[in-house]
Amino acid sequence: MLAHLLLTAILGLVAAPAPETVVIRAGALIDPASGTVARSQIILVSNGKITAVGPAVTIPAGAKQVDLSNAWVLPGLIDAHTHITLDMATMDDILLGSAYLRESSARRALRGLWNAEAILNAGFTTVRDVGNDANYAAVDIRHALASGWFIGPTILTTGKIITPFGGQSQKVSPEQGLIWLFEYIDADTVDEIRKAVRQNIYYGADAIKLVADNSAFYYTKEEIAAAVAEAHPAGLPVSVHVMGGEAARNVILGGADSIEHGFELSDELLQLMKEKQTVLVSTDFPEDHLNQMNWNPEIDGMTLGKRIVDRLRRAHAIGVKLVFGTDTVIQRPDRPKADLMMDYYDVWKSAGIPPAAALRAMTVNAAELLRIHKVRGAIAPGMAADILAVPSNPLDDLSALKKVIFVMKDGHVVKQPQ
Repeated sequence: MLAHLLLTAILGLVAAPAPETVVIRAGALIDPASGTVARSQIILVSNGKITAVGPAVTIPAGAKQVDLSNAWVLPGLIDAHTHITLDMATMDDILLGSAYLRESSARRALRGLWNAEAILNAGFTTVRDVGNDANYAAVDIRHALASGWFIGPTILTTGKIITPFGGQSQKVSPEQGLIWLFEYIDADTVDEIRKAVRQNIYYGADAIKLVADNSAFYYTKEEIAAAVAEAHPAGLPVSVHVMGGEAARNVILGGADSIEHGFELSDELLQLMKEKQTVLVSTDFPEDHLNQMNWNPEIDGMTLGKRIVDRLRRAHAIGVKLVFGTDTVIQRPDRPKADLMMDYYDVWKSAGIPPAAALRAMTVNAAELLRIHKVRGAIAPGMAADILAVPSNPLDDLSALKKVIFVMKDGHVVKQPQ
């Protein structure tokens, strides 16, 4: 992979040194799983892991101490639906497979690295990148970050997006050829879907993503089940981009782990998701994002934004398991992608989602969906030391998460109070 080879050969970088032993004095420690707060806690971190948590932890001699006694401390946040290499301004209209005409995989990887550092400083210590990352560029970014070459969150990637014929393009001229195949895999039968899943696993995917309903034709229950049957034995969850209707029903009954977006889900389909334990990664776009993206020229941002909020409110009321995902696909010169990602907190507030439920969606629920719950998503002995702090209580107001004052990633302090 180009980015990986270039970085290795030219820079000659080596893995970062092992993290030092750190003691964090937490004035208020939030457990998102229970929504409870423990006061005056000590968190002991060694070799990138949390080794002890409690009010009377023995502090080793020479340990570095971090005073967060006036702060609210919680696990690092997880965004389960990102595109860190993508800027839709480089594409023509909604032809999501056209970016390679203007940008190489190396350029896309460099954009991803640039975004990764800002995302981590905003408190997101883990993200899942769900495709549109050129020729597996996110895999190379994952390797570079895991090797300690650059600063960024843990990245999980789905590889190329698996779709029925055409990717997410619309009416490409036949003379242009199958230009979408740079970022998509056409798969129109059970056997083709199985092969596409295997290709993504071979090239390093941590999860699988399909698009079910980009065209009048959409995946059957059996085709969704084929992807699940291939991915699950390899330990990979399956997510599916789908809006609603019969295509969404097939996704749910086919056993997919999550629906991405689901803006047109009916109460009946949401109830079916609850019964089948299908997670909703809701990607609740703020109104001004929708207007800038021109998501659907036939629906203005205000109208679609209201639908999105209503769907989120209904999903929570019915009891669908929610996972936080942003799907921020725009770049703005005045606001970095990480800043735009935080706009989504306001949508959850406007939908009336209790802050405790939102925090679970950003930590525990997300870690379970991504199958990393045994190592990330909580502050407990044995877990990776992914920790953040804010100056006010996010259980009272989710907007507190917009003012991150401390970030630790795998035991490394990457941001601390000024």
